[in-house]
Amino acid sequence: MDNYLNLLYRIFIVDDRYMLLVNGLIFTLGVTFVAAIIGIILGMLLSVMMIADLRPFKNIKSNKLSFLRNFNPLPKISLFYITIIRGTPTVVQLFILANVIFVGSLANVPIFVIASLAFGLNSAAYVAEIIRAGIQGLDKGQMEAARALGMSYKLSMRVVVIPQAVKKIMPALVSEFIVLLKETSIVSMIGGVDLTFGAKSIASVTYRAAEPWIVVALIYLALITIFTYFMRRIEKRLRESD
Repeated sequence: MDNYLNLLYRIFIVDDRYMLLVNGLIFTLGVTFVAAIIGIILGMLLSVMMIADLRPFKNIKSNKLSFLRNFNPLPKISLFYITIIRGTPTVVQLFILANVIFVGSLANVPIFVIASLAFGLNSAAYVAEIIRAGIQGLDKGQMEAARALGMSYKLSMRVVVIPQAVKKIMPALVSEFIVLLKETSIVSMIGGVDLTFGAKSIASVTYRAAEPWIVVALIYLALITIFTYFMRRIEKRLRESD
């Protein structure tokens, strides 16, 4: 036992190698937090676009152009984005941003920004579908009652529909953010100094791969357990407020 403790000391403590994991943890949490914010904001926008009834040519009178009366561009734009994002692997999207878009004059953009944007754009597609399902799963009478009280469509969505939908979709959102946290483990492929980068760096120096990777696995497990606990507490409070 003492020999193994000495081995762990040489692996993690000597030369402050544990700081590779500490810095990686900070980077991972930062990317996850920023990406989650991007995913929620963009996802809400996409979900509203999916169910929006915006027909710019509905008042057209020409019979030749009558086919344009039901043309509703916003759902098509949203569906196109969601299809592209959900139809391609996250790692491919990450590489496209890092090696195709952020090049030339944008080459100096920090890896943190690129990674946060990549994961945020990816998460938005899934969040959009979750929110859309939650909104459309509500009783239509909620929207009708709000409109009958004189509320505009935007105000009805913001005050009546979306708050109720959030309560219903909370479990699905928790699952999505857990997936987001775990997906950030691939950011080292573009040079991000995350947890997996720290584990690989320690393993390459000490020639011990098992211990660093087990520690990283335990860190992810602890993060997800803590996150799930707090989200369940929030979900419980939302149910009690009904």
